[in-house]
Amino acid sequence: MKRTALRLTAGMLGLGLVLTACTTDTPSESDDPTTAASQDAGDDAGDGTGEEGGTPEGEFFVRADYERELAQRDMEPEGDPATPWLQMIEPIEMVDTSEFAAEGPQTLCFSNASISNPWRVTGWTTMQQQVEVLQEEGVIGDFRVADAGDDDNKQISDIQSFVSDGDCGAIIISPSTTATLTPAVEAACASGAPVIVFDRGVNTDCAVTFIHPIGGYAYGASGAEFLVENLEPGSSVLALRILPGVDVLEHRWGAANDIFSQNDIEVVGQEFTGGDAAQIKDIVTQYLQRGDVDGIWMDAGDGAVAAVEAFEDMGADYPVFVGEDELSFMRKWEETGMTAIGLSYSNFQWRTPVLAAQMIWNGEEVPAEWVLPQEPITDADLDEYLERNADMPSLHYAKFGGEDLPGYPEAWQGN
Repeated sequence: MKRTALRLTAGMLGLGLVLTACTTDTPSESDDPTTAASQDAGDDAGDGTGEEGGTPEGEFFVRADYERELAQRDMEPEGDPATPWLQMIEPIEMVDTSEFAAEGPQTLCFSNASISNPWRVTGWTTMQQQVEVLQEEGVIGDFRVADAGDDDNKQISDIQSFVSDGDCGAIIISPSTTATLTPAVEAACASGAPVIVFDRGVNTDCAVTFIHPIGGYAYGASGAEFLVENLEPGSSVLALRILPGVDVLEHRWGAANDIFSQNDIEVVGQEFTGGDAAQIKDIVTQYLQRGDVDGIWMDAGDGAVAAVEAFEDMGADYPVFVGEDELSFMRKWEETGMTAIGLSYSNFQWRTPVLAAQMIWNGEEVPAEWVLPQEPITDADLDEYLERNADMPSLHYAKFGGEDLPGYPEAWQGN
């Protein structure tokens, strides 16, 4: 079976994009938020309009991929549930890595898009702790890291340097953006070193393995379904989005738009916020001044608490809320008792590429596309995750997957 091209990216936020294309203006008195939302969806989410019939096919909405991801949510992952970072969902093609088998400590090279948001900071800490374990075991020697700071050109240069130096036993790449980084990833593959892509994808399948949670479609659909299940027909929902043009984020909105459009839910607006808390609060306040907002759907958890505080400041009833597994939101959720869900983009995935490198050096098979589980936090397990993370900072992500690493908890408490 032909390997799926790496278009189902798995990152959190492609912040390297030029923001001049963003629609981040807050609604003015002359705007029709519903019309604006429909237009934005048409421009940025695969031409979805929110009209009855679902999201049409487009650059950022491929229905076959959408349906595949939704089906994967119900599949039992292979592997031990106690180590979800090693579980696999539907590993259709396994790759023979015997040609990369190596003995002794290896140099591991990592080209990172950035650590520009709390999700990435949490994951980066988890990765470093996993590397330290393998260094102590003599598997990894040098760990060479280049952080691109969300700059495509910097990341391309970083990867070129790794290739030119020629001493990487394996190259892990978390791409800043998809299309622009594709040639650099292909060049890394051509160098002869095994390449591991994770978090976000690229438009090539040359890497030995592509590691990611189920995906953006599954994320967006899970949140939209939660709102449909917990709101009355005809209820109003405000969609808060980070950036346009980032495939994993567009997949999230395309899936949500598809579900909203086929149910009796009124999307009163979808607004790009850049993840800025002040802007989020201002946008939500302006919509509340115009009328009731029954539900909030977010494509990422950054600034979720600010949205909740806007309702409090306006004296409005709490909405049904789609947030993320960031502790600041989870603690607010518990404090308010509101109806909510904490979606997760499996932050523990930052361990997987390091362990995949070890498997490759051992000559073990790895899946060509390594799909990790992606389970949300619900009201049923909210208290459990809050208790487990009671001593962690507000910007920490509950499903970070590092409790068994030697640096726990101190390494993450500075985040």
